Amino acid sequence: MKRKIHHSDAGLAQTRRTFLKSSGLAALGAAAPSTLLGQRLNLKKSPKVRVGIAGGRFGSSFGAFKLHPDCEVVAVTDLRPKRLERMVKTFECTHTYPSLEEMIKDPNIDAIAVFTGAPDHVDHATKVLRHGKHVLSAVPACIGSIEEAERLLDVVESTGLTYMMAETSYYRDYMMSARDFYNKGLLGDIYYFESAYHHPGLKSLYYETGADGEDGDQWKKGQRTWRYGFPPGYYYTHNVSYITGLTGERLVEVSATGWGDDDPIMKDNSYGNPFWNTYAQFTTDKGHAARIDVVWNSPVKAGHPTRWLGTMAGFETNGTGGKGLKSEIVHQSREKGNDDVGYSHAANGIEPYKQEAWYEREGLLPPELRLPSGHGGSHNFLVHEFVDSIAKARRPAIDIYEALAYTLPGIVAHQSALRGGEKMKIPQYERKG
Repeated sequence: MKRKIHHSDAGLAQTRRTFLKSSGLAALGAAAPSTLLGQRLNLKKSPKVRVGIAGGRFGSSFGAFKLHPDCEVVAVTDLRPKRLERMVKTFECTHTYPSLEEMIKDPNIDAIAVFTGAPDHVDHATKVLRHGKHVLSAVPACIGSIEEAERLLDVVESTGLTYMMAETSYYRDYMMSARDFYNKGLLGDIYYFESAYHHPGLKSLYYETGADGEDGDQWKKGQRTWRYGFPPGYYYTHNVSYITGLTGERLVEVSATGWGDDDPIMKDNSYGNPFWNTYAQFTTDKGHAARIDVVWNSPVKAGHPTRWLGTMAGFETNGTGGKGLKSEIVHQSREKGNDDVGYSHAANGIEPYKQEAWYEREGLLPPELRLPSGHGGSHNFLVHEFVDSIAKARRPAIDIYEALAYTLPGIVAHQSALRGGEKMKIPQYERKG
């Protein structure tokens, strides 16, 4: 199907399809049941979803696939011998393939979790879907262009199979708390949002260490990885999900500024990216403001400092997780206070919030998965949502439309930064039916 393309004043080809918000969302964001015929036809008679896993560096941290009562890991693959060995041990699965391209041919696999490098996500997810299998893709859904996003969307829509993006921030512990507060009406209307992804020191990931080959082999040591010069704008998914995954509103316009220096990495990377950091100001479809910064190189504390401001209260967290996590609920007190020059104002009421361990709550996860997991407890939730959506033939919480709503704002923000902060529209996509 040929889509009508509109051109903004900035000259960026953008598809303007208004997103239709789904209704009937559960308290913690579970999506409404899907009636997609393709999903139902693909369901097997076996009571368990048979999963293949590609990519052992990140994929090996999703041991919940082995523990889930409705799932069976039947095959694993990685191009690197040491990583493949790790996957065999993690998932207790001895059935291996030399590549994803070989694994997708296996008729005994229902779904594949793709934890490969970011530049390969669209290609790999597309291949999985075209071979009749559901797919879970690591973030981001795509990189670089609106056209790439639409190619992925076309395949998902044409196959009718389940696509889900493994956005960890959607199920991070403090995001689960924020969603709970919001759905109970404790925050009121969220009129302002700000979040940052502080991840300095990434240069260590820009070169191969040589540790993934055979014993005694310095396989590819010193070669550049896909992360070498990767634009910070392409990783906005983590922070966009904190607002879009909470209120459902979409980011529709952006003006961004980037910062880089004379480091050789900023001069000769394959992305043509001159920025270490990107700072973006968004407008939502509700007319609200949202600020998101992604920082690769700066003297900042690592983590996701995030703030939701509502008409009733605000919720703030430094987003570092673990022992360093500090979250607070902020509201205007009836008591009066004075500022530093003596003017009277409503004093802030600040309540320290002890982070709940959401994985312990009954009814959210199978008992076998009520365990701590990576990225703020999100991994086990992601696995359960993917497996359960296939088993019950329903749409997953982070489907293709949600995935693009998280991914495209950063891609357009990067374009805006390249154009000196030019205000640009972000394409929106509607769910059919």
